[in-house]
Amino acid sequence: MTDTATATRTGYAPVGRLRMYYEVHGPTGEPAGGPVLLLHGAYMSAGDLGPLVGALATTREVVVPDLQAHGRTADVDRPITYEGLADDAAGLLAHLGIERADVLGYSMGGAAALQVAVRHPEVVRTLVVVSASHSSRGTQPELLEMIPTITPEVFAGSPLEAAYRATAPDPGHFPVLVQKLKTLDETPFDWPAEDIRGITAPTLVVAGDADAVLAESAVELFRLLGGGAMGDLAGLSRARLAILPGTTHFMPPGSGVLDRLDWLLPMVLARFDDPPAGTP
Repeated sequence: MTDTATATRTGYAPVGRLRMYYEVHGPTGEPAGGPVLLLHGAYMSAGDLGPLVGALATTREVVVPDLQAHGRTADVDRPITYEGLADDAAGLLAHLGIERADVLGYSMGGAAALQVAVRHPEVVRTLVVVSASHSSRGTQPELLEMIPTITPEVFAGSPLEAAYRATAPDPGHFPVLVQKLKTLDETPFDWPAEDIRGITAPTLVVAGDADAVLAESAVELFRLLGGGAMGDLAGLSRARLAILPGTTHFMPPGSGVLDRLDWLLPMVLARFDDPPAGTP
């Protein structure tokens, strides 16, 4: 990693009914690589992706929004859905005049990134899906059992609640966010295999071996994207798979998939540096 100087600009984009907060980070000189769109996970905001942003922004323009009802982006009267988040992300790129980007999403943002590739394939150059699945079947059963017990009180005094109250346009809206995310997590989904197979962008699927996402689900997604054949005979597909050892979804600190930047960054950059979508 170099000490290249970087600059940041921020703004609010009119995207549908949202006034979406975003940050654009990049080198002070001409970027060596194409633009990158990063999509954060549930209860997070753009600032939570800081280490990854800092590493990528030395050579690329990195766009990081606060998704609906997160961070500095106020909520609107609609559910939080992966499809809606995907449309918002594509709308932000259009607002910024970015025709195509490398798209990386984590957790909720990873599922949204998949939907960007399904619903707006023309804007996705390459795709990195971290700790996310194409189906609610891919979630660890113990997490599914825990979700109905989540209440706003569970977060009382937590860093997540404190960060929300420090940045949200309406700090008192946190219970509504909790309920919307709980509804999102309790709503079964299983996106059609043909939709996933139809993604042509070169893709990297990443999960921890102790993640909230089942390793089997990451493998299934990888195969739907065209991976898994014997490369010695068939050649390499556009899909790549990485299961990180000793790695969780988020906790304890230092063990989450985004904490493994020394492993994650080289793989992400290698994926971004692959030929454009439509070529192996």
